[in-house]
Amino acid sequence: MNVELARFNMIEQQIRPWDVLDDRVLSLLTEVRREDFVPTQYQTLAFADIAIPLDHDQSMMAPKLEARMLQALGIRETDKVLEIGTGSGYVTALLAKLAQHVFSVDIHADFSASAKAKLEKLGLRNITLETGDSARGWSKHAPYDVIAVSGSCPVLPEELQRSLKLNGRLFVVCGQAPIMEALLITRTAENAWASESLFETDVPALANLPAPRPFVF
Repeated sequence: MNVELARFNMIEQQIRPWDVLDDRVLSLLTEVRREDFVPTQYQTLAFADIAIPLDHDQSMMAPKLEARMLQALGIRETDKVLEIGTGSGYVTALLAKLAQHVFSVDIHADFSASAKAKLEKLGLRNITLETGDSARGWSKHAPYDVIAVSGSCPVLPEELQRSLKLNGRLFVVCGQAPIMEALLITRTAENAWASESLFETDVPALANLPAPRPFVF
C-alpha cells in the first residue's frame, strides 16, 4: 500500500467532501500518522471510511467523524481539554497538537498504557493520561474549555455540561443505535447551554452508562 497516497485520498475523498475545510485540521491529518495507532490486524484499513475495531467492543471513529469533531470544537492553543475515552490515542494526539493541555481518561487501563507508549514516541508533553470511569464526567481538573467524548451516551450526562467553562464547547454523540446524533454544546451562561446538531452517526456507547428508561404507553 502506498501510505502517503492513501492518506492523501482519505483527506481529499472522505474528509473535504464532508465539509472539513479548516486548514489546521487538514494539516494535522497529514502530520499525525493514523496508521501508527491502528491495531496491526487492521493496518490495511487505516485510511478507510469505516470505524476500526478496538478491544472491549470499542472502535476508532471513521476519519471523517474525527475531523468533523476537531473542526467543530475550534480548539485554541490556550485551551484545556478533557477527552473521555482515550481508545487508540490517535484523537488524543490530534487534540494535543491543537490545545495547551489534554487530560485523557479511559476506563480500560490497557488502552491508557498502549496510548502512552505511542504518544511518547511523538514527543508530546502536554498530555495527562488517567484511568477511571469518566462516562458521567471527570471533575478532577474542571472546568474545561473543551470536552471531547469519543463514545456515545444514550442520554447526555448533565455533569459534562457543568464541567465546561463559560463559552466552553462539548462534542458528544447522543442516542441509541442505529441512529445517533452528534452534538456541539456550548456553555453560554452559568445555567445555559446552546446545542447544535452536527450530523447523524452510530458509535459504540461509553461503558457504565445507564440505558434510558423505556417509554410506557
